[in-house]
Amino acid sequence: MAAPATTLKAIWPVLLTLLISVAGGGVATLVGMPAGWLMGGALAVAVAAVAGLPMVMPDRLRDLSFLLIGMSMGASVAPDSLSLMASWPLSIAALAIELVLIVSLTGWMLAKVFKLDRGTAYLSSFPGHLSFVLGIASTGVGNTRQIVIIQVIRILMLTICVPIGAVFLPIAHFAPRVATDYLDVWQLLGLAAGCVVVGLVFIKLKFPAGFVLGAMAAATLGKLAGFYSAAMPVPLVTLTFVLTGALIGSRFAGISRGELLTAAKGGFVATMMMVGIVSVVAFLVSLVVDMPYGQIWLGLSPGALEGMGALGIALGYDTAFIAAHHVLRLLMLTLAIPTVVVLIRRRESATIMGQD
Repeated sequence: MAAPATTLKAIWPVLLTLLISVAGGGVATLVGMPAGWLMGGALAVAVAAVAGLPMVMPDRLRDLSFLLIGMSMGASVAPDSLSLMASWPLSIAALAIELVLIVSLTGWMLAKVFKLDRGTAYLSSFPGHLSFVLGIASTGVGNTRQIVIIQVIRILMLTICVPIGAVFLPIAHFAPRVATDYLDVWQLLGLAAGCVVVGLVFIKLKFPAGFVLGAMAAATLGKLAGFYSAAMPVPLVTLTFVLTGALIGSRFAGISRGELLTAAKGGFVATMMMVGIVSVVAFLVSLVVDMPYGQIWLGLSPGALEGMGALGIALGYDTAFIAAHHVLRLLMLTLAIPTVVVLIRRRESATIMGQD
């Protein structure tokens, strides 16, 4: 009898995490919040994690959520995405300018206003590449725990900001396309198999967010090549949102309330600055590019790819545009992060020498 008890003890935290995500998503959906299954689940699991409940998303379940997100994003790609690419260079240029503004202004603010050391301030200000940022922090640059808290607050708040904005701002420009035909079981299994293979190849090639992007690439190519045209079944899309919400919220696991309160103010202000910068830049781009404001915002948003991609699906936007800009953001950060860290180290060394 010990073995079943041990198994139940191991899986209970996972089941609890999923149940809380379902409950939070269900409540948010009932009150009419856009992307309710995603936003409600993420918020409920985050609150539960901070309250001390064991919120756990094992690696296999995380990979399943990545697979479903990639499949859903690929299946949601607009048929005219290729013809719209001619308007992307302007938004890509805006993305580069936006990243410079975010890192320089939020990094400066965290250092001057909240008195964080330069390493912690600037590593906390990078909008993405969290694993890369934490890898650098572990070498002795900045306070790793503070960086984690500020970055997780950024991811959660950005996931919440878009649905709330959809209620009060005119960002829900296009209603989600209403599907009339859905993939059957065998089509889903075939598509999933192709997505897994390409996702593993992307991981092997060290693509950023490799499993999500690989799955999306396979699903997108399959759709554009005419191998399928039907949509993902609604229950499967809902499951995708529930898993993604649980994944986002579970990132607060292990963070005590004391640690959260210490870094939360800086994280909140930094995220609001990011939201403000993105909102202004997206508005300027929307004046000259014929795209819905919400779609541009999601493409330029410094949120996690899986969260922003899921929101794009829920709000009916072109996921190809969103994914392409997030990949470019991560590539830009790959070059920017080491450069900024070198500059911080040089400035710290100069300060120490000056004190000597």
